Amino acid sequence: MIAHLRIARPVSDLRRARTMYGDGLGMEVVGSFEGHDGFDGVMLGRAGAGYHFEFTACRHHPVRPSPTPEDLVVFYLPDAEAWKAACGRMLVAGFREVESFNPYWGVRGRTFEDADGYRTVLQNAAWEKANG
Repeated sequence: MIAHLRIARPVSDLRRARTMYGDGLGMEVVGSFEGHDGFDGVMLGRAGAGYHFEFTACRHHPVRPSPTPEDLVVFYLPDAEAWKAACGRMLVAGFREVESFNPYWGVRGRTFEDADGYRTVLQNAAWEKANG
């Protein structure tokens, strides 16, 4: 079975999330909605990718984002030049670089935090399936 992954997150500002993730991770809007049972949202992804982000805001009962330092999305970028360029885009897009809570992510990667505290790791490595 091939599944598609949606990472859904409440945010405090939809426009800001759309801009930060679009510019920082090179994602584009793949869907959006307004006033759906009191929710507004935008979905960002890449053509052909098996995942996308959904950012939502509730008009009537706003949910304050409450991520922890270990709530991570990790992107594996094995090409060093592509990784460096992606890290630069994250900073220009408004993410701030933070120290990883788990030092593992700082060895070959950099951790970035958005305005709501959600963290994204850009790992300069290829993902390899773990044994066991």
